[in-house]
Amino acid sequence: MLDVQLDELLAEVPAGAGEALDLVTGFDDALGYGFARVAEEPAAALSALAGALAVTPLGERVGEAVAKVTAGSVTDEHLAVLAGARAALLGAVHDALLTRFDTALARARAPWDAPASDATPSDATETASGPATNRAGGGAAVGGPGGGAAGDGAVRGPAANLLAGCRGWLREIAIVGWRGVDHDLVSSADRVIEALLTVPELRGLAVLLDGLATELRASSPVATMGQVPARRWADLWTRALLLAQQGPWQAAPGEGELASGRLLILGADVHEHATAVRLQVHGVLEPTGGGPSGLVRTSVAAAKVDTIVGPTVWRMLAGHPVLLGALAGHLAVEISGMPLLPGGDLVWHDDRASAADEADPFAVARVRLADATAPPVTPLDRHPVRIAEPVLIEGYTVEGDTLALGGSTVRFDLDRLPSCGPLTPELVAASTACVGLLRWDAGQWRVQPLGVQATVKKKPVTAHTGDWALGPTDPKVVKAEAKAGDVVAVLRERAGRLLRR
Repeated sequence: MLDVQLDELLAEVPAGAGEALDLVTGFDDALGYGFARVAEEPAAALSALAGALAVTPLGERVGEAVAKVTAGSVTDEHLAVLAGARAALLGAVHDALLTRFDTALARARAPWDAPASDATPSDATETASGPATNRAGGGAAVGGPGGGAAGDGAVRGPAANLLAGCRGWLREIAIVGWRGVDHDLVSSADRVIEALLTVPELRGLAVLLDGLATELRASSPVATMGQVPARRWADLWTRALLLAQQGPWQAAPGEGELASGRLLILGADVHEHATAVRLQVHGVLEPTGGGPSGLVRTSVAAAKVDTIVGPTVWRMLAGHPVLLGALAGHLAVEISGMPLLPGGDLVWHDDRASAADEADPFAVARVRLADATAPPVTPLDRHPVRIAEPVLIEGYTVEGDTLALGGSTVRFDLDRLPSCGPLTPELVAASTACVGLLRWDAGQWRVQPLGVQATVKKKPVTAHTGDWALGPTDPKVVKAEAKAGDVVAVLRERAGRLLRR
């Protein structure tokens, strides 16, 4: 990334984005108070939301929903419309930010072609345009679910009742507000979530609801909290409510075109939580038979317990040896017939992949990144916080947690560095080149390092997040791991003993 590109990217926030986010904040505050009795201030915030979308395809329905909710009539349909309106505003901000990124870096991006079956106006899924889009300075933003694979994909039969159960629980939350959430309300979702987990096409919704319920349970009674994470919980509530509507976004897992070719890995992003770990790999796919290369992602995940931390978490992903071997060995991967979803996600099948020749991530970034076409963003993923674009930055200096290039500065997102790899804040501070993800967080651009080139004690050092995918290579870490013992083996032995009883 040249300094002039960084200058252009870091220019002021797109026109109207601040106002759009203020409207979202107003809605989130109203949701926090609850819709049982809408006071004057929350009612004004909801009216402002309706006014901003008045001349869009959502306008009439948002106005009706706001009028009904402020009058005390809270139905699933009205809440779905309000969730769609909130998503439309965030989608417009996302589009404006991503357009600025693509312009600054001259990155080509494939357009989103919504299947004809996505048009479901009865479920508040119209495309928002007009003033709402103009306020954010971006392209069209989608105000509800959409972006499924071809075919209606709607859930029918008993599963439809599960969706109704989800909507019912989310409606109760909206009525009482976050401050009204207690253990009884949280526990009422347990049976629905457990049943959702048994339906493959609804498992994503189940995990989302389970995550929200877990956070609420840990915070209950929420009335005793000093500060509520209103934006985060409203994001989860909105996405869950939209996913719980009937529609084509409930596509069967693995749907998408089958892709074959050479995957050149740029880096790995590890999301680690107390009960789960998720590995998301970013790369460039060179399709078999030629054709333009494209940016892709692929993810694998595993459940764990909170005592499994550090490099040990890689062992939970041992069922994907080809992918882990490619990360640790800096290898390209040949894939054959692997599903590629419309938003650029490869559905990973280790048995459809094989290790190829060496492919250094920095070499890949320097040679292939600029020409790779970025995938379109699916409608439900149009949210500023979900922007994570691979970039290469070289020739900078670091002061504290901030890199300087030319006359511009941007902060490193060091909080996202995982504990399972060799990448540390100290190495980042000593670096002069970085392959990372450019993100939008808390109103500013930040760089999340996936790999760095640094100088330590006058020697060149290269470190990547996935270097320890097959086990740590630092002798000190290996010694500490040996001293701690094999936590995974102990837990598996205990689990097996319980199952045999």
